[in-house]
Amino acid sequence: MPLLIGAASGIATASGVNDWYQTINKPGFNPPNYLFGPVWTILYILMGISFYLVLETPNSKPKTYALAVFFVQLLLNFCWSFLFFKFQLIGSAFIDIILIWLSIICMIYAFHKINKKAACLQIP
Repeated sequence: MPLLIGAASGIATASGVNDWYQTINKPGFNPPNYLFGPVWTILYILMGISFYLVLETPNSKPKTYALAVFFVQLLLNFCWSFLFFKFQLIGSAFIDIILIWLSIICMIYAFHKINKKAACLQIP
């Protein structure tokens, strides 16, 4: 599921990556564009494996919370590509990325209570 969400946002915002993104001033440590696809594919696969590990545990309040945080993080991730690449709302994308990082931290913490491997897979 995370890979499908990532692919959908990537396809929907690809024109912004190839057009507008090329024109903005980026720092010297910015990775080359050809790395984004493979790296994000790997990250979304790791998210999916982590999600599956948590999903396979017995139902509990911590599991329900962990899954809710996972879906919030996934939604924020999905929205970021649109905010940044499609609509070029850099300020809104910056706020979204802060919320993504906070949700990832909460998700790692919540996953750790349920499955340590699932939590560790979220670290990259």
